[in-house]
Amino acid sequence: MLHDLREASLFPVLPEDLLAKLPTVGEVLDFPGGHVLFSEGDRDYPFFAVLEGQVRVTKRSGTESITLAVHNRGHFCGEISMLTGGPAIATGTTIGPTRVVRIANSEFRKIASKDDPVARTIITAMAARSRDIEAQTRQRDKLASLGKLSAGLAHELNNPASAAARAARALDEAITTMRLQSIRYDCRFNETQREALLKLEEEIRTDTEPGEILDSVERSDREQAIEQWMEDRGLTNGWEKAPTLVDAGFTLSCISSVGAVFEGEALQAAIDWLEATLRMSALANEVQTAADRVSNLVKAMKQYTYMDRADLQDTDIHKGLDSTLTIFAAKLKSGTIFIERQFDPRLPIICAYPGELNQVWTNLIDNALDAMNGNGKLTVTTQREGDGVCVQIGDTGPGIPEAVRNRIFDPFFTTKPVGKGTGLGLDTVYRIITARHGGTITVNSVPGDTRFTVHLPANPPKQAD
Repeated sequence: MLHDLREASLFPVLPEDLLAKLPTVGEVLDFPGGHVLFSEGDRDYPFFAVLEGQVRVTKRSGTESITLAVHNRGHFCGEISMLTGGPAIATGTTIGPTRVVRIANSEFRKIASKDDPVARTIITAMAARSRDIEAQTRQRDKLASLGKLSAGLAHELNNPASAAARAARALDEAITTMRLQSIRYDCRFNETQREALLKLEEEIRTDTEPGEILDSVERSDREQAIEQWMEDRGLTNGWEKAPTLVDAGFTLSCISSVGAVFEGEALQAAIDWLEATLRMSALANEVQTAADRVSNLVKAMKQYTYMDRADLQDTDIHKGLDSTLTIFAAKLKSGTIFIERQFDPRLPIICAYPGELNQVWTNLIDNALDAMNGNGKLTVTTQREGDGVCVQIGDTGPGIPEAVRNRIFDPFFTTKPVGKGTGLGLDTVYRIITARHGGTITVNSVPGDTRFTVHLPANPPKQAD
C-alpha cells in the first residue's frame, strides 16, 4: 500500500498550520537514513509526524519484508498501536536524512481525544490503515499458501509426466523395430515389394509434414480421393484407413505409387501394413506430445509461481511473459485470438520479484482476453529503456470508456458485470509495479486499440529489513 494520491483516507496530509504547532507539543529530531523509529512488536513508542525526508513502514511476512507505506512531509505514523494499546504492527525506518516531530504517548492521546478535525483525521486514518494492513496480509498469506501448493503439485506431476514421455519415446523405437522385423518375414510380399514399402514409409516420415495443417474442406477432399482410389481397386475399409493415411501426409500421388508396385491381395496387404504401422506411430507420438505438454505446463507453472524464491533476483522478463502465455493456452484456443510477440532481443536482465511480475502479466493478459471476447489480436511488446525495460500489453477490444479511464486502478472499481470482476486486479497490478518495483504503469485506449504500458527500472527501491 505504498502511498499515492488515490488513498487520501489512508494517508491524509496534516495541514501546514498544525505542522507548525506540533513542535510545541513534541520534539523536533533529525535522523540519518536507515534509522529505526519503531520496530514491529515494540510497545510504548512515540507518535511521529514527518517534517522533511521520508519514512518507510514495513511489515514482516515469512522471511520477506513488505513495504506498506512511504510517508512524506505532513504524513504521520505510530498512531495505531498507541490507540489500540497493542504492540507495533510494523517497523518505521528513515529513508535518507529525515526530520520528524516526536510526540510522547501522553501528549498524543490528548490530541487524539479532542473533538476537532485533526483528531478525526487521525482516527479515520488509523481505522483505514488497520483494515488495509489486515486485508493485505491475509491476501498475501493466502497467495503464498496457494503458490506453495501449486509448486508442490507441479513437482509431483513432473515425475509421472517425464516417465510417460520417456515411455512414449521408447514405444516409438519399439514400433520401428517391430515393423522392420514383421515385414522382413511377411510372406505376402517379395523382396522388391518389401523394399518399396519401407522406402515409401520412410519418405512419408521424412519428406512430408505429418502435422500439416489442412482446413476441413481440403482434408475431406483428400480423404475422399484416397477412399475412392481404394474403392476403385476393390480394397476394403477405405473409409477407415483414409483418415490415418491423410494424417500421416499421404496424397493421392503417394497412394498411387503403391498401386504401381502392388496389385491384388498384395495391394490390400500393403495398404493394411502401411495404415497399421503409421497409426501405431501416430498414437505413440500423440502420447509423447501429451506427456511433453504436461512437462511444459509444469515447467511454466514453476517459472510462474517462483514460490520457492520469493526474494529479489535476476529476472528474465521474456521467460515470465512466455510462461504466463503458456498458462493461458486453453483460453487462447477457445476463440480466434492471434498472439503477436514483439520481443526486444536487447532486453536486459533486471532485479525484480518475478512471481509478483507474473501476477501483473496475468491480470493484464486476462483483462485483454476478456475485452476481446474470443476474437482479436493480443500484442505483447518489450523494449529496452536504458538499464530498465518497457512492457506493453495490447488488445483489439472495444476499449476503455474515457469517463472511467482515470479510475481503473482504484481499489474495487471494475467495468465487468456483477459477479465476474472484483475490481482488485488492476489495483494489485498498480501496487506491484509502483510500490514493489518503483516503476510506472499507464493506459491508452481507443476502440480497437488498448495498451497498458509498464516501465520497470533495473533495480526496485530497497526494502527495509
